Amino acid sequence: MTTTTSNPAALKSGQSVNLALATLAFCISFWAWNLIAPLGVRYAEIMNLSSTEKSILVAIPIVVGSVGRILTGALTDRYGGRLMFPVLLVATAPFVVLVAVAGELGSYPMMLVIGFFLGISGTTFAVGIPFVNAWYEPSKRGFATGIFGAGMGGTALSAFFTPRFVDWFGYVTTHVIVAVALVAVAVIVWMFMHDSPVWQPNRAAVTPKLVAAAKLPITWQMSFLYAATFGGFVAFSTYLPTYLKDVYDFDLQAAGTRTAGFALAAVIARPIGGVFSDRFGPRMITFISCAGAAVLAIWMITEPPLELPAGLNFVLMAACMGLGSGSVFTWVAQAAPAERVGSVTGIVGAAGGLGGFFPPMVMGATYNAEEHSYTIGLALLVVFATGAALFTLFGIKKRAVRESPTDGSPAP
Repeated sequence: MTTTTSNPAALKSGQSVNLALATLAFCISFWAWNLIAPLGVRYAEIMNLSSTEKSILVAIPIVVGSVGRILTGALTDRYGGRLMFPVLLVATAPFVVLVAVAGELGSYPMMLVIGFFLGISGTTFAVGIPFVNAWYEPSKRGFATGIFGAGMGGTALSAFFTPRFVDWFGYVTTHVIVAVALVAVAVIVWMFMHDSPVWQPNRAAVTPKLVAAAKLPITWQMSFLYAATFGGFVAFSTYLPTYLKDVYDFDLQAAGTRTAGFALAAVIARPIGGVFSDRFGPRMITFISCAGAAVLAIWMITEPPLELPAGLNFVLMAACMGLGSGSVFTWVAQAAPAERVGSVTGIVGAAGGLGGFFPPMVMGATYNAEEHSYTIGLALLVVFATGAALFTLFGIKKRAVRESPTDGSPAP
């Protein structure tokens, strides 16, 4: 998304409204993206799924929602967020309804296919980052992208309300409500959202843009770190209901409530991570995030007792992942060339989503049903988070990114 920041007055006039609309669109799309996971226990019982089959089911929407970000990020550079947001929201709505059809039929293969296409809703992240980035001057992009990133609270809403909606309104009606909400937000966005007045469409061919973004070292450095931070959040928010059922024997609503609390803690922490990165630099905040996650995963292996110790463990883990998610995209906003923010965002966002796809698969495959233990999967998390913390400190040269929080120029 090609931008210039030479007209601050034009930017300020529409910042708040467009940031709010982008966050709303992101939030409702993430509710749809996480629609299967809160009912994963229900599907496992109805379809008689094994632990591995259940983990595949809750993780499958992440695939398209991750890989698809590469394309939507590049398309946002060309067409802008005002068009891309409503297109993706409307495209998601039919698959939300089809999830209900597959669930009513009790068809696992159909659920996998529909869940795959449900992942379209997860691609809105790659639309919102360049859209919001264009509205704000460099010194405030950490704050702006952090606020937008708080829209990932849609996963918290889904975890808390989806099981309750099923009880209140019925299974099929719940999915219809979400589909209608997607279309309604698409209409609101189309009517009231505007691309930044300093944004100019980048009409270069998509493939060369992606190739150029892929050649930037910052793209792959941030991809790894985002897979560790945001990927960890996605993995926990999708698999936590199953984890809580297996380890602590919670029912569907109790697990959903606690998963919502986890997601909410990450949502609150994400803009804080952006603001702190504006002030102290994203390297420090990202290191704190990854190192903290490693320590908390070790504590999680011990299966701390309910409620306070276990609850504190999960809330702190969520906070670490939220901080890191905010700091990594502050790093992207500071270091990526302005004309390639959308393309870089797409690749980094894809890596983050894929970082959330594999852990549920690993957790399901390594689960010890006899001991109700996830020790192996959590031990792998310790190793990965530790590696990410060390890479943050030693794997990225200081001259590769802008370390000063006040200088808006891209890195040399």
